[in-house]
Amino acid sequence: MLSKNRILYEDNHLIVINKLVGELCQGDETGDRTLQDDVKEYLKEAYNKPGNVFLGSPHRLDRPTSGIVIYTKTEKALKRMSEAFRDEGGVKKTYWAIVDKCPDPEQGTLRHYLVRNSSQNKSYAYKDEKKGSKLAVLDYRLIGKSDRYYLLEIDLHTGRHHQIRSQLAAIGVHIKGDLKYGAERSNPDGGICLHARKAVFLHPVKKEMLEITAPVPEDALWQYFSH
Repeated sequence: MLSKNRILYEDNHLIVINKLVGELCQGDETGDRTLQDDVKEYLKEAYNKPGNVFLGSPHRLDRPTSGIVIYTKTEKALKRMSEAFRDEGGVKKTYWAIVDKCPDPEQGTLRHYLVRNSSQNKSYAYKDEKKGSKLAVLDYRLIGKSDRYYLLEIDLHTGRHHQIRSQLAAIGVHIKGDLKYGAERSNPDGGICLHARKAVFLHPVKKEMLEITAPVPEDALWQYFSH
């Protein structure tokens, strides 16, 4: 059952959840239970709704990541939020990443051309345009450090497959736990230290700006960086 403290925002049109590491946003080939299933169950029980509950999914987060996931309660909101996610700047997304090296410089913009390899479920970042590649742009800045790790804040300008993971790996910086993109060891929970921290967007129906922030996971390293 979805605990209420994970609901970051809710009204008649939207429900925004703080996703845990390992949860699936929506169904895939594994057939595992999804966060979408849990939210539907919550809505059914909270509002005593008979039959099927509509819940639109205009975007998704990778299974090993955590943070903000936006679902819609109506078809109208789904259509408009899907358009917002497709438009550059329609949803301003900020991520936090715990990484193994301090980038040089400590603040900057990364521009790469990403090629997605579907069979490997991996994206490769190149400096120059390649056949089938898509431009990927992000801004990053160092906002914290510990004895062994560094905390980066990342603003996405584009929304590509595994964009942050592949672009950081291309400059020799690896997200803690991300074996697929070069981290040395896995995290105990099998996730990676990448968290969708903040989303800023125009409400699809009320037409007012929303700014939503997701608390970081409860493990010790995240808690160290968040204080």
